[in-house]
Amino acid sequence: MQSFRTEIENPIVEKDIIELANKIELFNTGKIDEEKFRSLRLARGVYGQRQEGVQMIRIKLPFGKVKSNQLRRISEVSDEYSTGRLHITTRQDIQIHYVDLNRTPQLWAELERDNVTLREACGNTVRNVTASETAGIDCNEPFDVSPYADALFKFFLRNPICQEMGRKFKVSFSSSDKDTGLSYMHDLGFIAKIQNNIHGFKVLIGGGLGSQPRHADVLYEFLPSDKIIPVMEGILRIFDRHGERKSRAKARMKFLIKDIGLEAFKELVKAEQNAIEFKSVEIDVNAYKASTPISIKAPKVEIKDQEAFNLWKSTNIIPQKQKGYWAIGIKVLLGDFYTDKARLLADLVEHYAAGEIRLTLRQNILIPFVKEDLIPFFYSELKKLDFTETGYNKAVDITACPGTDTCNLGIASSTGIAKELERVIKLEYPQYLKNEDVVIKISGCMNACGQHNMANIGFQGMSVRTPDKMVAPALQVLLGGGNLGNGQGIFADKVAKVPSKRGPEALRRILNDYEANAKGKSFLEYYKITGERYFYNLLNDLQDVTNLTQDDFIDWGTTNTYVKEIGIGECAGVVIDLIATLFFESEEKIENAKEAFNNKSYSSAIYHAYSSMVNSAKAVLLADNKQTNTQASIVAQFDEVFVANKKIELGTSFSELVYQINKQSPTQNFAAKYIENANEFLQKVRAFRAEDLSVLK
Repeated sequence: MQSFRTEIENPIVEKDIIELANKIELFNTGKIDEEKFRSLRLARGVYGQRQEGVQMIRIKLPFGKVKSNQLRRISEVSDEYSTGRLHITTRQDIQIHYVDLNRTPQLWAELERDNVTLREACGNTVRNVTASETAGIDCNEPFDVSPYADALFKFFLRNPICQEMGRKFKVSFSSSDKDTGLSYMHDLGFIAKIQNNIHGFKVLIGGGLGSQPRHADVLYEFLPSDKIIPVMEGILRIFDRHGERKSRAKARMKFLIKDIGLEAFKELVKAEQNAIEFKSVEIDVNAYKASTPISIKAPKVEIKDQEAFNLWKSTNIIPQKQKGYWAIGIKVLLGDFYTDKARLLADLVEHYAAGEIRLTLRQNILIPFVKEDLIPFFYSELKKLDFTETGYNKAVDITACPGTDTCNLGIASSTGIAKELERVIKLEYPQYLKNEDVVIKISGCMNACGQHNMANIGFQGMSVRTPDKMVAPALQVLLGGGNLGNGQGIFADKVAKVPSKRGPEALRRILNDYEANAKGKSFLEYYKITGERYFYNLLNDLQDVTNLTQDDFIDWGTTNTYVKEIGIGECAGVVIDLIATLFFESEEKIENAKEAFNNKSYSSAIYHAYSSMVNSAKAVLLADNKQTNTQASIVAQFDEVFVANKKIELGTSFSELVYQINKQSPTQNFAAKYIENANEFLQKVRAFRAEDLSVLK
């Protein structure tokens, strides 16, 4: 681990990596339990995959922006520690697979040399902050949201208020009212607005996909930009305190909003502002380092197939608001590309564009700031990399999660069926190469990483059981979802469930019917008129499982007979319920509080101390076989079980003690006293637990 000290200049990052290395050592020697270790590694981007003994590494790339040097660094790391394949996610991250756990600290250290992090890419944290891939170049945007997304990402990275929440928390920024950041399906979504010459955002809260999709509510029609960080801090504090922790299925923000109501939640956030150190956070837009294009003379190239070039231009280039510049879209099949091409792409954009690429929500790549006279040259160079497939962000551009390829939760192959459906569209429906009205998305399970339930045409991996108890891979067909803009969207209806091998026929019937009867209407408009029952009748005979052939029991992309295998999902980490571990964590949190106090970060110090007290109370409640669904319920139950009957003497109620956090401003004096309270509380509950154990003996 000593090598990290000389290679990493940032001491905070260095400490993080050394901590991961130390915890891996403790885990390997049996000194830390698997559940606790899983929670820690997930928050460092280290994610278990379907294959035993290897990890998936998720690389956090805020709003999908990757500089040339960073792309080269990621490529080096993938070659050294993985297989050389890079996978773009629907959250603008890059994932690499088949990594040895013991090598993850070294891998992370290598990435940090070019300011690339794994921190909080997984786990119960604020995940990657996503944004419209056209941010900063969008002809329709009121302003560039990139500096705001960047500031928000930096403020909450390693922030103590969002390290161990009940579940993950997803944030998006949309550059215009087209809402290409999909705010309506996020925990917190921002849409750029200008009001009275003030930059701000329409704010949406409580959206989500999964098995129970929920449309986000409007929290504010307009929020000035200096308030987005204080408001988000208040939201995260309330989510941390009141969010469900026992049942993972109910632990997302959308369920909390549904349970307590939007107005009540809004009041809690408002009241929480008293505990927040910064009531206004001005974001210095000028300090944000935006990429700038270079000026270079266009090399001469000869385009041999002018027809192919013109078709590519009609589907894959996007005008920018900067006169004379265009963005080039690269359609990346299933989001997978390899390091050899990544390096050449990094060199190309560094020498002839702005030295960056953008990863998109549809698992593609966008190259901004290409001079108009360089477009033929870029086409020629990209063609050498097989990066000129037409249909960028069109109907033929299908989004799919990894599914059963690597994910523990995958039920049926999403990548296999995606390849087949793209093949069908290219061969049988070539007109859809230019169609933007039909959006197709596929997920391998109900968790919707492929965003199937917000697509015009969606497929969800499932299984189906025949009358003689045989199990075959299947697809739930969903229709009628879509983005309406300005924070409005529709979730798709579940229409039919068909064996996976009948997926292409289901798509043919849907598209044939649309072609024959829509009369110029968009797919959403046509579906609204026809409805779920119409398409159910159209597909109903495909649901029959009494006549399956042997081929129906073999999933797409494999030659083996299907076996339904679902592992333990790690999409949101695990709640830790081991009493001794909780006490150990409480000690660590107090040490973190003291360190933050010494650094004069009083708000962080107070929150570490708060977390320690809640953690300590949870430990003794669990020892007493009590439920600990939320932090608020932990506080209330501790008073009821231990304080009211004077089992543990505090001189006040636990709620009065702990809830000083949102009644006092984060001053130096209060922070010092609160840390002292947390330490005293830990000693008291530990002593109580020790006495309890001695009686049991």
